[in-house]
Amino acid sequence: MNPALFLADVERRPAVLRQLADAIDGGAFDMAVPSRPRRVVLTGMGSSLYAAMVAAQRLRVAGVTAIAESAASEATLPVDADDLVIGISAGGTSPETNRLLGSCAAGHRVVLTNDPTAPITQLADTVIELLAQPETGGVACRSFTHTIVALLALEAQLTGEPLQVSSLVRAAADGCDHLLGTRDEWLARTVDLLAGPHGTWLLAPIERISSGLQGALMLREGPRRAAVGCETGDWSHVDVYLTKTLDYRAMVFPGSRWDGQAAAWMRDRSSTIVAVGGEIPGARQTLRFRGDGNPLVALLVEVVVPELVAARLWLDYEPD
Repeated sequence: MNPALFLADVERRPAVLRQLADAIDGGAFDMAVPSRPRRVVLTGMGSSLYAAMVAAQRLRVAGVTAIAESAASEATLPVDADDLVIGISAGGTSPETNRLLGSCAAGHRVVLTNDPTAPITQLADTVIELLAQPETGGVACRSFTHTIVALLALEAQLTGEPLQVSSLVRAAADGCDHLLGTRDEWLARTVDLLAGPHGTWLLAPIERISSGLQGALMLREGPRRAAVGCETGDWSHVDVYLTKTLDYRAMVFPGSRWDGQAAAWMRDRSSTIVAVGGEIPGARQTLRFRGDGNPLVALLVEVVVPELVAARLWLDYEPD
């Protein structure tokens, strides 16, 4: 892995997203799948699973029975020909995902991958290339966002909801451009606020939990910093305790009805808060970007902030 190339991968997000939008208009993410599957099972590891969690929750809200299953599970629910199984692996070589997907041969299997020649494609009835282009830094960043886009396209196909996915992707490219173009105004201060001696916590609403989990992964994977992602409502039940004993530094992605509850605990205990994409009471810094009032645009854009923080920390100190 290489920090300078990782930063270059992040900087190419807007251009690659615009190319993706054009490809979607040309049918790139149209999937040959059953129109009314009995159930949808989404599986992967790491950032692939984070994206699957958001997609499964959205499908359930839309009335589709769907689960996100860690590919490390020994087994998932028994599937048959009426079920749709989505295996997600950016590189296509994840042994856990390949194994679990291989056990689901009775269902209609779709593979989302950035490498259409990867071993996982041999297990698929349908292969969808993520079109994230090579990630030369060695970190799955653009492919994570492209996975979410592919799953939004699947949602629109299964539910008939007019999500206008290509328009969302173009709006996301504009949002990424905004953050990248203004980083000289906010990045150094954001790094100073979040890079505490005990680590960084990232809070996101359940509908965008992938942003908190992926953002924390970026801080762990690149600069090897301690970082934890958490759902905002659950935070008050599982992470609040640390605000009493640690120099607590939090990045919060607003949008949960429980934002105020978490913010009150952190404010009362003098924690440091950086808000991304909206207002949080007591935030020491608030970052806004073009289109952040649309939760789906936020879902596709906000992870750029922890990516840029991770790149700056990684470039400043590259671990062995």
